[in-house]
Amino acid sequence: MKALLICSGGFDSVTLAWRLAADNALGALLTFDYGQRHKKEIDAARLCAERLNVPHLVMDIGHIGRQLSGSALTDDIDVPHGHYSEENMKVTVVPNRNAIMLTIAFGVAAARGLDTVALAVHGGDHFIYPDCRPDFIRLFAEMQAQALDGVAEVALLAPYVNTDKTDIARDAARFRVPVADTWSCYEGGEQHCGRCGTCVERIEAMALAGLKDPTSYQDTEFWQQAVARAK
Repeated sequence: MKALLICSGGFDSVTLAWRLAADNALGALLTFDYGQRHKKEIDAARLCAERLNVPHLVMDIGHIGRQLSGSALTDDIDVPHGHYSEENMKVTVVPNRNAIMLTIAFGVAAARGLDTVALAVHGGDHFIYPDCRPDFIRLFAEMQAQALDGVAEVALLAPYVNTDKTDIARDAARFRVPVADTWSCYEGGEQHCGRCGTCVERIEAMALAGLKDPTSYQDTEFWQQAVARAK
């Protein structure tokens, strides 16, 4: 297997990059600039590719992203704070984002002779992101098999889709991922904010895995309140 990994530069996708590289199965990283509110995660993805010595492709789809308005990730809308299970997190949805990225990734993989597209979606995403759910992954793989029929055979690998971020944290420890050099925070400040959904989830996962989190956060206490509210 040689995989084209969709890599945002975040904790999840960088961990999957190191996992694939350990099996000599990583062919290249593909990062999308879709007009997100900051570029720090793109820099983190670039650093990951350099460390793993694989090509890093950056795809500018900002002209598409500008049409996917209404999200706190692309527009001038306050980033919500709290746990992903809270209702206010729906404002972080970018409509069809994964479907668009995967469609492009399958074409790129076929053109470059890679046999797999990899994606680090996980069970914690299921609350609000429909294109991160197991049924979507299964049906998208079937659709792409038809789209590339007779052209190329490209599989879809989403090893965390039926598990949660705690397992990703364990993999990060197992494969010695430089976690502090990944970027997850939606705010894009000097440090991770510690309050947005992805920061809360990241801190919680490391804690549940019993691991020391080397990430620098502005707020190191808020996550416990957010998790307690979500129960």
